[in-house]
Amino acid sequence: MCGIVGYIGKEDAVSVLLSGLAKLEYRGYDSAGISIYREGIQTIKSKGRLAVLADKIKEEKFTSSYMGIGHTRWATHGAPNDCNSHPHNSQNGKISVVHNGIIENYMELKGFLESEGYNFLSETDTEVVAQLFEHLYNGNPIETLSKVIQKIRGAYALGIICQDQPDKLFAVRKDSPLLVGLKENGNFIASDIPALLEYTREYYLLDDNEIAVLTRDNVELFDLDGKKIKKDIFHVTWDIDAAEKGGYDYFMMKEIMEQPEALRKTISPRLTKEGEIELDLKSITQEEIKNCKRIHIVACGSAYHAGIVGRYVMEEVARIPVEVDIASEFRYRNPILQKEELCIIVSQSGETADTLAALREAKRQGLKVLSIVNVVGSSIARESDDVLYTWAGPEIAVATTKGYTTQLSMMYLIGLYFAKVRGTVSQTLLNECISELRQLPEKTGKILEQDKIIETLAKKYAHSEDVFILGRGSDYGAAMEASLKLKEISYIHSEAYAAGELKHGTISLIEEGTLVIAIATQERLFEKLVSNTKEVKARGARVIAIAIEGNVQIEDVADEVIYLPKANSLFTASYNVLPMQLFGYYTAVARDCDVDKPRNLAKSVTVE
Repeated sequence: MCGIVGYIGKEDAVSVLLSGLAKLEYRGYDSAGISIYREGIQTIKSKGRLAVLADKIKEEKFTSSYMGIGHTRWATHGAPNDCNSHPHNSQNGKISVVHNGIIENYMELKGFLESEGYNFLSETDTEVVAQLFEHLYNGNPIETLSKVIQKIRGAYALGIICQDQPDKLFAVRKDSPLLVGLKENGNFIASDIPALLEYTREYYLLDDNEIAVLTRDNVELFDLDGKKIKKDIFHVTWDIDAAEKGGYDYFMMKEIMEQPEALRKTISPRLTKEGEIELDLKSITQEEIKNCKRIHIVACGSAYHAGIVGRYVMEEVARIPVEVDIASEFRYRNPILQKEELCIIVSQSGETADTLAALREAKRQGLKVLSIVNVVGSSIARESDDVLYTWAGPEIAVATTKGYTTQLSMMYLIGLYFAKVRGTVSQTLLNECISELRQLPEKTGKILEQDKIIETLAKKYAHSEDVFILGRGSDYGAAMEASLKLKEISYIHSEAYAAGELKHGTISLIEEGTLVIAIATQERLFEKLVSNTKEVKARGARVIAIAIEGNVQIEDVADEVIYLPKANSLFTASYNVLPMQLFGYYTAVARDCDVDKPRNLAKSVTVE
């Protein structure tokens, strides 16, 4: 997702903007730019990394200022080049706009504006906002912005400066994150907290279609009718060190190694001294849980894979039918949702556009929504009936690690809590599972101690062209996540398959030297997985197996084996994904890939 930073105050705006945008580089981008006010609006932008923009600013002796807006862009409408980069200015040069999201009706608006004599320089949808603002401008920026908002459709976070309002910075959002940072002698806007953490810990979290007007000394919030709004200030508690690499080469490795602590923070507060699970649900009652006829888990990417594992767990212990949907498909298949069903929404950022749309569809059809998110105060958290935070802390690398494993831990907690309420699990098994949950952080740490062994394997197989990852039961869900990790950061073609599907076509792709990773941590399916592994081995595959310690039979069919601690099969998805996170990381390093910022990817997908 693109990054936005804006500032008005007593410091040098150019320095603040570049510093803030640098903190948002992890989100992914292909161009950058800034606009400042100094005797009029001055704009400079360029294709490429921030370093290119910084050099250009230095070369052109771009003047300092007390106010400005900045942007890092991932190309959507139009190729990544200087012209399509943000900010975009109105035809008269008096309005400058940065924008995250997509204006869905921009072609219609562009056609109208062209008929009114406006000329467009870029291929972007964002330029329409700047030109429309100029067309509708009546001297009152709040009224004008309200009119603009009523004419555009889509998702947007907007930062705007006007030449006629040299002491004000304007912002508004809908379905795309934007917050206002508060500080004495200066105020900010940004699309994420890390951009501003060195300056302030005090924020307003904007809701949809709330307009923020910033001056050096004040921030006022308005609704679309121009009425003032009062909001509570959100205080950030995590330290700036959490958004720094802390001596690691990449954020991804830092975040992999933070998983034991992230899991501890997620699990421990939900387990009482008496050995009970306490989720502290405010809206979803125990009676509703008892009468729940079906659960719909809706998510994207890694969160979807957590949902796949969650289905196995919830159906096994709580005996509730579970459907898992990709959020981008959920709305458009016109889902049949009925009374006494529950929707569980999973999103690391809490701002994922497709997932947010699915949440609203579930609520429109009368379902209660329980969300699992990491970001306090995010859109999904605010719009859910109940929210369970994963407390993973900031995750900077595009490829999620601790975000995913903490989501898995929440799936276990929900499944077991529902099972307890519904009386579908014995107290003995429940006690065993809670004991396993308490050990999860420690066992995670022990597995991560094998990182040097896995680094050696990764270097050995780093030049594979195709990798197939096999699993059965919840191991299949883990295989999907393992495959995603490998392909998104190392760019190796990788596919996950339910091992029983091999003979239904997949095995035709296996040839001499093909790398196959066999995840074999489900005890009741172990022998079947061994049999499937023999089939690929007989056709020349090289096999890395992941198995539970003691299951040495796997060595007869695998070239390499990674052993994991003994554990209840319900929880092994949390363990077997760890070596695959490390394998993906070290493979990407060996292939000289940009681990934290994979090509074409963004941290939070806030457009459909």
